[in-house]
Amino acid sequence: MKTQVLYKIFILIALFILSVAVLIGVPFIGMTAISINGIFSKTTGSFIFWNIRLPRVLIAFLAGSALAASGAAFQAMFRNPLATPFTLGVAQGAALGASLYLWLGLRFDTFGFSGISFFGFLGAAAAILIVYGLTRLKKGFAIYTILLAGVVVSFFFSSLILFIQYVSDFTQSLYIMRWLMGGLETVGYRSVLDIAPFVLAGNVIIILFANELNLLVIGEDIAVSRGVDLRRTKIVLFLSVSMMVGVVVSVCGPIGFVGLIVPHICRLVIGHDHRYLVPAVIFFGGIFLTFCDMLSRTLIAPAEMPVGIITALLGAPFFIWLLFRK
Repeated sequence: MKTQVLYKIFILIALFILSVAVLIGVPFIGMTAISINGIFSKTTGSFIFWNIRLPRVLIAFLAGSALAASGAAFQAMFRNPLATPFTLGVAQGAALGASLYLWLGLRFDTFGFSGISFFGFLGAAAAILIVYGLTRLKKGFAIYTILLAGVVVSFFFSSLILFIQYVSDFTQSLYIMRWLMGGLETVGYRSVLDIAPFVLAGNVIIILFANELNLLVIGEDIAVSRGVDLRRTKIVLFLSVSMMVGVVVSVCGPIGFVGLIVPHICRLVIGHDHRYLVPAVIFFGGIFLTFCDMLSRTLIAPAEMPVGIITALLGAPFFIWLLFRK
C-alpha cells in the first residue's frame, strides 16, 4: 500500500515537472525560431513570444486542464466512462450563443469579455439553467434525469445552430463553422484572464470533492451511508463544473474528446482514486491540449489547423478502442 502511494506521488511530481517544462518550452516552438536571448530584446521575435505564443500556451493549458478535470468529474458522477463535458449540452449552449453573435453581426465588448465570449457564456449559462430546471421539475436530482435532460438540450441547441447556419450568408456561415472547430488563437492576455479564475475555481472544487467522487463511483447508497450529502454534492459539482466548461468553450470554441481521452489515460497510469486522479488529470489535460495546439500550429505551417480537428483525429480512434476494450 505504501509503495502504491509513493508511486502515485512520484507520477504527480513527474507530471508537475513536465507541465512546467511544457509551459516554458512550447512557446519557443513554431514556424519562426526564437532564441532565449531574443525574447528579451525589442524585436519581432520578442513580440511574438510574449504576446502571441505565451498567451496561447497558457490558454491551451488552462482549457485542457478544465476539460479533462470536468470529464473525470462527470464520469464519476454519472458512473459512465464515456461521459464528457459535452454530455449535458453546455458546449452546445456556448456554441449557440457564439453562432447568434456572428449571425447578428454584432461587435462589442462587455464586462471585460469580448462580445463572442460573452454570448457564448450566456448560451452556456442558458443550457445549465434549462438542464437544472428540467431536473427540478422531476422533483429530484437523479443522475439519469440530468443525463437525459442534457442530451435533449444538446440536440435542441445543435438543431438551432444548424438553422442559424442555414439562414446565414456565406461569410457568416464560414465564420460560424470555423468557430465550431475550436481554436486558441489570441493576441495578448485578455482571454487568459477571462478563463483563469473560472478554471482555477472549478478545478479546486473538483479536488475538494475527490472523496465524494470516489464514493459516487461505487454507488449512491454507499455514498449516503458514508455521510455524503448527495443533493448538495451533485448540485455543487454540476453547476461549478458546467460553468467552468461554459466559460472555456465561450472563449476557445468547442474542443472535443479532451475530457474523454485524458481521464482514461490517467486511470491506466495512476489508478481510480480521485485524490490522485484529479490532480493528474489537471496536469496531463493541460499538457495534452498544449501539445495538440503545437501540432495545429506546425503541421501545415505557415497555414494553421483548428485544434479541434487535431483532438478529434486523436479522439475518434481512442473512442473506438474504449468501446472494444474489455
